[in-house]
Amino acid sequence: MTEQQLIQELERNKIIDEDSGNRVLREAELSGKSAEIILYEKKFADEPSVIKVKSALIGVPYKKVDVNAVPEMLLKIVPQETYTAYRVIPIEQKERMLIVGMFRPDDAKAQNALKFIAKQQGLDLGVYLISFSDWVAMGRRYSPYKSEVSAAVQELGNVKTEDRAIDLEEGGKGEEAPVIKIVASTLREAVEAGASDVHIEPQRNSLRIRFRIDGTLHDVATLPATLTQPITSRIKVLAKMKLDETRIPQDGRFRTNFQDHEIDYRVASFPTPAGEKIAIRVLDPKTGLRGLDQLGISEYNARIIDEALAKPYGMVLISGPTGSGKSTTLYAMLSRLNKESVNIVTLEDPVEYFMEGISQSQVRPEIDYTFASGLRQILRQDPDVIMVGEIRDAETAGLAVNAALTGHIMLSTIHTNNSLGVIPRLVDLGVPPFLLSSALNLMLAQRLVLRLCPECRVAKQPVPEVEKLIDENLETLPESARVLAPFKKPYTIYDVGNKPDCKTCKGKGTVGRIALYEILKMTRELGDIITKGFTEGTLMDEARRQGIVTLRQDAIVKLLEGKIGIEEVLKETV
Repeated sequence: MTEQQLIQELERNKIIDEDSGNRVLREAELSGKSAEIILYEKKFADEPSVIKVKSALIGVPYKKVDVNAVPEMLLKIVPQETYTAYRVIPIEQKERMLIVGMFRPDDAKAQNALKFIAKQQGLDLGVYLISFSDWVAMGRRYSPYKSEVSAAVQELGNVKTEDRAIDLEEGGKGEEAPVIKIVASTLREAVEAGASDVHIEPQRNSLRIRFRIDGTLHDVATLPATLTQPITSRIKVLAKMKLDETRIPQDGRFRTNFQDHEIDYRVASFPTPAGEKIAIRVLDPKTGLRGLDQLGISEYNARIIDEALAKPYGMVLISGPTGSGKSTTLYAMLSRLNKESVNIVTLEDPVEYFMEGISQSQVRPEIDYTFASGLRQILRQDPDVIMVGEIRDAETAGLAVNAALTGHIMLSTIHTNNSLGVIPRLVDLGVPPFLLSSALNLMLAQRLVLRLCPECRVAKQPVPEVEKLIDENLETLPESARVLAPFKKPYTIYDVGNKPDCKTCKGKGTVGRIALYEILKMTRELGDIITKGFTEGTLMDEARRQGIVTLRQDAIVKLLEGKIGIEEVLKETV
């Protein structure tokens, strides 16, 4: 099996698209890395899906390995040198058979090495396909340091931790049982519905529960007003908030297990005359943590982002209104950069998703731990990549630019209307214009729009006004981007379907949201314009010269691809 065959099979099974496959193969050729490993590093595909296709392709069964259950004697039969050189691990010995796991079972050299080892031991050989993550995990068993630490941890026994996943129905007995059940059912329903927030709002004569789904609030339940205080108290108990304090807002957080993963809930209370209003942010890593290829970035813009992230230093700033998905894009970039050899440190307000391998810190302005003061400390942590949640003041802006100029990749967000607005905003915050050409790599603006359901969307012909709008935006689309959008008249666009029985969207007509992007690169020409003194017109002229795809143009392309409706284009772009 060649890597190209694997990629083609993944494309055929719709696990990755053709553009992503080509990018992976291209990077594998340039870097000398395995294409499969690049798939995982760049979050193009999840490992279980790839393993399933790979197993069928090469005809070798897959086995999930508990590396801690592998007997110590087998680590001597298959030594660390063999483990490292051929990406193989011992699994178990059954009577006269040595069973091993191979990352590449079709690797002839690895097969010969294992046959030689088995023959030396007088054993037959059995082979399973294993995942890359299991192979990496086995490396900890071969390390003397990790073995010693594991032994020490076992001597300590079970160490209690406060930051554990909570059973939502824990303590559900007696009079409190119904209230506990209501809260648990509400939170589970929020996760299953894909809600980003739960609002529990006391009214004069009732308690209203609403979910925010795809940016819009929906009523889901109306309960008796007598349940306001018991439900509020239950949530405050889960979030470790003060039960006897109802006069001022409080914040809390808790975590629960849901199916096969953990969900974080961020809780905020707010006093009202009818009782405390509770807002709960639902932080599901399965929906909130995505790879860049899952965000709706076109191949044209994806290349620009890849080039910027490959640079050894410089700033990448994302702009957009609240709720436009800036944090999701930042996390996707961090996932792309997250490697064993890279030290990533973040400052967030608050930490939304916990990411393995990244040092994340939450600012606390009440004790003077701000973005600015935290950024000074981060520079003493020997970082390669720094992420600051938001640049909102002159001190943070100055420190961020300084970090970018001193050999760090700096990721952050900033509030502006479009990508061109990043430059005047930084100047307004006191950053000397001549520093921007050296510090800035990329400026992104983004918006979130509703994605049409692919199963029940309805095709239609655009009205003359919309057809004119499409023509104007396609005509000004850069030539290098136009080849990716070969749309011709008569245009076909799509609208929300009206199928209440649609299983994909459950009658809503839309499935989740997709991002629109506008990306401006720092070039020598743009640097000269900034240094000499710029206007909005000169910035736009340079943006057009370098081939910017505006938010409106990106929306028009997605409209013609059938991903979004015309209402979203007109509502979110100008």
